[in-house]
Amino acid sequence: MSRTNGYLRLQDVVKAFPAPGGQVEVLKGISLSIQQGEYVSIVGKSGSGKSTLLNMITGIDHPTRGLVEVAGVQPHTLTENQLAAWRGVTIGIVFQFFQLLPMLSLLENTLLPMDLCNCYTPAEREVRARSLLEQVGLADVMDKLPGAVSGGQQQAAAIARALANDPPLIVADEPTGNLDERTAADVLNLFDGLVAQGKTVIIVTHDPALMARTHRTILLSDGEIIHPHLAAALNWLTHPQLLQLTHLASPRRFEAGQILARPGEAVGLWVLVSGRVGLFPTEAEAEKPAAEYHPGMFWSAETLAEISPAASLRAIEGGEALVIEPAGWRDWLQSSGLKQVFLKHHPGGGFKR
Repeated sequence: MSRTNGYLRLQDVVKAFPAPGGQVEVLKGISLSIQQGEYVSIVGKSGSGKSTLLNMITGIDHPTRGLVEVAGVQPHTLTENQLAAWRGVTIGIVFQFFQLLPMLSLLENTLLPMDLCNCYTPAEREVRARSLLEQVGLADVMDKLPGAVSGGQQQAAAIARALANDPPLIVADEPTGNLDERTAADVLNLFDGLVAQGKTVIIVTHDPALMARTHRTILLSDGEIIHPHLAAALNWLTHPQLLQLTHLASPRRFEAGQILARPGEAVGLWVLVSGRVGLFPTEAEAEKPAAEYHPGMFWSAETLAEISPAASLRAIEGGEALVIEPAGWRDWLQSSGLKQVFLKHHPGGGFKR
C-alpha cells in the first residue's frame, strides 16, 4: 500500500506500552514513505496513534519493533547526545502544548535552538528570530514571557522556534489549533512557502482547510493506516469500518479488453485506482459502453444488479483496482448491515453515465 523508499521511511513499525493486562500496541505494523518536499497531513480520532507516530519520526520515542529512517539516519539507534544534535538541525518540532521555556521571552525561546546548535552568527541569530516571530504575528509581544501572552500566541512562538535552524523537516502536532483566523492563515501561508522551498512538512490536524492544502492525507485508525483509495471512495464509512475493509482488500491489475464481471457473477467489492472500465450490454464488442467507471469509483454485485443486471464490465483501459473477494465482501456486508447504504451511495457517489 505504501512506497518503500523515500526521504522518511517507516517499515513494519510497532510501538507497544506495558499495561496491567499485558502489552498494548499503539502502532501496529505501520509502513509508510514520505518523499522530500512532500506536504502531508495525518488524521485520526483521539487514541488512533497520531502523536505516537510523530514521536517515532522525531526520535522522541523509539519503536518496539520495525525501522524508522529519516534521510538515511535511524534516530532510534543514536545515543542521546547524537540524537539531540541530529534533531536540532534536521527536524523542527511544533508540540501540541508548545513546550516553551517559561523563564525565557518568546524571542529568547526562538534564539535558543540556534544557540544550542551553533547555527548562524550571534548577530544573524537575533535578526532571524525577530523575522520569524514577525512572520507569525508576534512583532509586538516577542519580548514577553510565555505566561504573559495567549495560548494562540504561544503556539505561534512555538512555530517560529521550530523554524529557527532552517530544518529540512518540519513536524507539527495541531499547529493551528489555538490560533485566531488571521494568524492561522499566516501560518498556513508560511508552511506553503516552506514546501515550495523543498522542505518536508508533516502535520497532525483536524483542520479541513489545512488538510486541503497538503499533498496527501494519512488516515489512522487504531494504530493502523487506512488505505487512502478506500477512504476516498467510501468516505461515508467510519474509520473502523474503513480499516476492516483495508484488511480485506488487495490490489489487482487488469488489461484493456479484459472482462471483469459477467451478469450475475459474484464480484465482491472493487474500487478503481487507475484505468477506465465500461458497463456493456453484452460481452460483444460495442462502439460505446452504456456507462463508465473512472478512478475513485466502486462497484459490487449488489450495485451492478441495481443498475443493469444483464450487463458486463470490461476494461476500456488497463489499470489497477482494490478488490475484496466475494466471500469476504459478503460476510462483511452482512455483519455491517450496510447493503442499503452502499446502494444509496453508489449511483450518486461512485457512478456516472
